[in-house]
Amino acid sequence: MVMRVLLTGATGFVGRAVLEKLVAQAGRQVVVAARRPISSTAAVSTVPIAGIDGSTHWREAVEGVEVVIHSAARVHVMNEAAADPLSEFRKVNVEGTLHLAREAARAGARRFVFVSSIKVNGEGTAPGRPYQADDEPAPADPYGISKQEAEQQLKALAVETGMEVVIIRPPLVYGPGVKANFLNMMRWLNKGVPLPLGSIDNRRSLVALDNLVDLIVTCVDHPAAANQTFLVSDGEDLSTSELLRRMARALGKPARLLPVPVWLLESAAALLGKRAFSNRLCGSLQVDIGKTRSLLGWTPPVGVDEALRKVAKHFMDIESK
Repeated sequence: MVMRVLLTGATGFVGRAVLEKLVAQAGRQVVVAARRPISSTAAVSTVPIAGIDGSTHWREAVEGVEVVIHSAARVHVMNEAAADPLSEFRKVNVEGTLHLAREAARAGARRFVFVSSIKVNGEGTAPGRPYQADDEPAPADPYGISKQEAEQQLKALAVETGMEVVIIRPPLVYGPGVKANFLNMMRWLNKGVPLPLGSIDNRRSLVALDNLVDLIVTCVDHPAAANQTFLVSDGEDLSTSELLRRMARALGKPARLLPVPVWLLESAAALLGKRAFSNRLCGSLQVDIGKTRSLLGWTPPVGVDEALRKVAKHFMDIESK
């Protein structure tokens, strides 16, 4: 029997990979809601939407859908220009999400898979004390607050309507085509730039795109996923220094890491107004995926080194053009 799945965010970093995975599986009919048209096939149809907020027209998209995977969002903005960032995040991440979920429930969808963020838990952990899936949320920025508010309202909607809600909170996601700081680090390593990051002994959980996508698709129809919140990672936490060494190895380059004391890095970052960036480089953020493993019988299918090699190959292919 064919399952009809609605996917939002299919043109994004995570959504594109989810779409590929769904199409590769038998018995899936995927409806994509997107601003830009996506080539339709026997397994994929596109419903155009202008954007996502509390007034989006979802009726055509949710018709006959059993499961919604909602990966579209207003994402964390590094150089925020909005006068009221929280209000802007709420329009998409809270009002838009809840409007879609209500329309899906009204149309008879049985499950709503929400790609949230580890920022709902907070911004960092003490080494050896990872976040747990059922910890009390402590979001610290507008993006995290909006995701946490969406989670709360989705849970209330599940009680009200009977539609199952599954929440997945990924930490930093990396994979072929990754942008931002991860891409910058690859560029520095590829050019042989000496980096003052050889003495950082933090611990950070990351998740390879393949691993996140595998969990999302697992949650489409796994019975034990209903009305649960899951954390996800590669199952191996790395220091920033170790990540750089292993990334350099994947690129076939030496890692020129200088052993500059962490206190000096943090002091310099504070003087330059880069404290948040310093926290991401030097601070710890660990997640415990024990609940995900035990309830779903799920194990990350791709190891860190394999995932880094895949990222490095894509990066080098682009650089060589």
